[in-house]
Amino acid sequence: MSSQTDYTPPKVWQWNTESGGTWASTNRPIAGPTHDKVLPVGKHPLQLYSLGTPNGQKVTILLEELLAIGEAGAEYDAHLIKISDGDQFSSGFVAVNPNSKIPALMDHSTPTPTRVFESGSILLYLAEKFGHFIPTEHSARTECLSWLFWQMGSAPYLGGGFGHFYSYAPIKIEYCIDRFTMEVKRQLDVLNRHLETHSFMVGDQYTIADIAIWPWYGAVVQNNAYNAAEFIDAPAYPHVIRWAEQIAERPALKRGRIVNRISGDLADQLHERHDADDFEHRTQDKIAAASD
Repeated sequence: MSSQTDYTPPKVWQWNTESGGTWASTNRPIAGPTHDKVLPVGKHPLQLYSLGTPNGQKVTILLEELLAIGEAGAEYDAHLIKISDGDQFSSGFVAVNPNSKIPALMDHSTPTPTRVFESGSILLYLAEKFGHFIPTEHSARTECLSWLFWQMGSAPYLGGGFGHFYSYAPIKIEYCIDRFTMEVKRQLDVLNRHLETHSFMVGDQYTIADIAIWPWYGAVVQNNAYNAAEFIDAPAYPHVIRWAEQIAERPALKRGRIVNRISGDLADQLHERHDADDFEHRTQDKIAAASD
């Protein structure tokens, strides 16, 4: 990567694998598997292959919310996919998601196992499968889907744009940081204006729209992503903060957000989840480790 302002692109771009930067190893200009590896399959019909990033958290939060209201069919195995190690490029993972991005889901409860990839698609699939967290009335359902797809289209500017250049890029480029900060603040203003008159994204109903948006935008205003709350002036978005804090107190969300998480405080990590009591075992294991 050049830090010169007089950089001129070549006539034909070549892949420079030494370009560096956090997460550089997760990116390449070609698709398909790099190695053969069969994915593990647990005992539940729903098999999730993921990592506890914002996109991964969406799905585990929804699954825990479904279990919390008594949907036993939402029991799931969550297998860890370490994207920094290239797990997403295995033949098994590519068969579930040809785009090699987490999360990916296999539903073995259908006559022929159903693969679902892209986090928004998985949220919609599960909400429709179980009939919860998506409105049935036409207007409210349409509003829910509009906000769901808003998140899918907007968050790449937050993560791949702002987050990358502000927090992860090997050099700080004022133009890039300014460009994406401006867009993120515009997006936060969109949310703030909407949430000024709405408890949740769809009126008074907590839906997959909230579940999709919270791990990204809630994390930023609560300073749980990129250490950027001060930089973006998070207090300027009080309605987003109110909404984020309200959702953060949901017990199911507290469980879902730590599944497949491998960074941060150990108390906020559950690398794999195969049964509901894994959360309790995790707590007991950490207490035992602390006493050693």
